[in-house]
Amino acid sequence: MRLRILLGTIVLITGLAGYAILVVAVGTRLLPDQWAIDAAFYGLAGIAWIVPAARLTRWMQRAAPFRPPALGD
Repeated sequence: MRLRILLGTIVLITGLAGYAILVVAVGTRLLPDQWAIDAAFYGLAGIAWIVPAARLTRWMQRAAPFRPPALGD
């Protein structure tokens, strides 16, 4: 389970950094220069990353299947 948490943490941090770079690139290049559109776009983009992050966190915290100890232990 520790490996799953480590892998999930690495994916979460790198994915969030990549997402932030992508959002800024889209916001600066494709959006018109109006504060209301910028506010709406960045507000929605700031909330949109929560769904994949929550799924990844649930996957990270999922317990390994129970295995009873062997008879010799």
